[in-house]
Amino acid sequence: MNRLHNPLETVHLSFRPPPLNPTTLFLIRHAEVEARYQGVFGGRIDMDISPRGQEQALALARYLKHKTFDAIYASPMKRVQQTLSPCVTNGAPKPVIVPKLYEVDFGDWTGLTFAEVQERYGARASSWLDQLHAGTIPNAESAADYRARIEPCVQEMLQRHPGQRVAVFCHGGVIRQVLAILLDLPLPKTAGFEIDYTSITEIEIHPHRAEVQLLNFTPWRDVQP
Repeated sequence: MNRLHNPLETVHLSFRPPPLNPTTLFLIRHAEVEARYQGVFGGRIDMDISPRGQEQALALARYLKHKTFDAIYASPMKRVQQTLSPCVTNGAPKPVIVPKLYEVDFGDWTGLTFAEVQERYGARASSWLDQLHAGTIPNAESAADYRARIEPCVQEMLQRHPGQRVAVFCHGGVIRQVLAILLDLPLPKTAGFEIDYTSITEIEIHPHRAEVQLLNFTPWRDVQP
């Protein structure tokens, strides 16, 4: 005999909470540097941006005007602060300056041109990630120390802003280190990524993976006026 369903019986259903939005980091490199430091291993040198860099920063600000962020973090170095300045408008979160987000220290290569490094050390400029990883740049910051400096900054951002949109104004080397950390790559593998002046790289962080959504987007070049 079939049992009739009692509409008053309690039915136990399993509800899953909706998935949390990914945390999105917008990694933004500073604008072009002043002419005397172009083609130079600048690293820890606290240089200004060039007149062209100022134009790039304004193009970036126009593009970001229509974007919303829950937080903004930035390196303390002048070239980053000068790039950030026109992007901070009414309604934007107050930038948090992170002292440890400065660019990598190139040791004895600091201030040398790419040609001088080739002549003195027999190293191509494009091989700097491999050289840093191998520890062959005299008196430079080691790859392990570099990661140990940047990784806690990234982890703190992710812990403070789950499911939010965070802009990080910093340096080309720092962006590569962040990508290496989040994508679980050896630092030299990031040599395949172009990170141009004033570029935006967008990466979504999910519970068990990270996904690059935008790589090396440059408003001054890629957005039609």
